[in-house]
Amino acid sequence: MSYKIDHDRPNCIGCGACAAVAPEFWEMSAADGKSDVKGAKRIEEGGEIIREELDITDDQFAKNKEAADCCPVNVIHLLNAKGEKII
Repeated sequence: MSYKIDHDRPNCIGCGACAAVAPEFWEMSAADGKSDVKGAKRIEEGGEIIREELDITDDQFAKNKEAADCCPVNVIHLLNAKGEKII
């Protein structure tokens, strides 16, 4: 089964929890201090990144679920192959 990370970047507060638990997928932006999904497709509106999306595999799910669970503002969502929100 495949999954997708859906990151609501504008509402990120830059706490860094995601980058701390899953640094292979998450990093902190030097420009604004918010988190970024490494290698993600960036969706922009008005010149600002509003979402980031990245397809992940089964073996990458657990680490990204941990990142989502650690997020204090719940801006990291994981979707299943049908596009249904898991978290």
